[in-house]
Amino acid sequence: MDDRTLLKTVMDIVGRDRCLDDCAIIPFDDQVMVATTDMLHATTDFVGGMTDWQIGWMSAAVSLSDIASMGAAPRFMLIAVGLDRWEQLAGVMQGAKDCCTKYGADIIGGDIDRHAELTIVSTGLGMVEKKYLVKRSGAHPGDLVCVTGTCGQAQAFLEGYPRHKLALFEPQPRVLEGQVLGRAGVSCMMDVSDGIALSLYDLCDANGCGFSIESTKVPLPAGIPQAQARELALHGGGDYELIFTCPEEKHPIEGVSYTVIGKVIADRRVLIDGDVLEKRGYQHTWG
Repeated sequence: MDDRTLLKTVMDIVGRDRCLDDCAIIPFDDQVMVATTDMLHATTDFVGGMTDWQIGWMSAAVSLSDIASMGAAPRFMLIAVGLDRWEQLAGVMQGAKDCCTKYGADIIGGDIDRHAELTIVSTGLGMVEKKYLVKRSGAHPGDLVCVTGTCGQAQAFLEGYPRHKLALFEPQPRVLEGQVLGRAGVSCMMDVSDGIALSLYDLCDANGCGFSIESTKVPLPAGIPQAQARELALHGGGDYELIFTCPEEKHPIEGVSYTVIGKVIADRRVLIDGDVLEKRGYQHTWG
């Protein structure tokens, strides 16, 4: 059992449309508020060697990345901290505050309690003009498939490449890029925290079309043998880049560094070099 399979249970209860995007959508006249919540745990998310400050930074960054994927500007954050050791609180909160400050959000509340392991829940709120809101749906056959930055770096550190440590310990959400892409009129977007492959399958679920990418166009993490680097870029988790589609006539989009890795296709499949791309990446699993 994995988290995406369990999400279907939630969809059956609250509605499929409310579970498709990185954030919930709350209309306010010509503005839209987007809201997201993330839960991180010591055993599944915080790697040995991380400082309390880095743990706090990461906990805020993951929610800021969700907001960025909707084309929105972060505004507010709530942080709930479950502590097994109370001494960690100051460092965690300072890291979260510094991350929020860098990307334009304020911490306005939260909760503190005692847990068996360090657990942090971050709730982010952002705003965007309705006409610039970007969802996971909206791709059309012929659109370009694009990705910011280089995926696979966070997983590369876990597999023994220390030069990529900060990609995992201090992720940089693409907040400015998300807003630029939204204003430019990209057709759909999400963040790539679970890997390119799983993200493309998520987009496939949200759209009535598919995606075909070329392996030679996917940016690869540096200092790693090519085959392993490609595996990490496609299936590694922990990076907070943006994957998006845009009409060909809107490319290139000024003010954002990104790579075109493929095209949207009419057939509802995910392909790489003409073959089916394995549906695999970072997931929470049970049993």
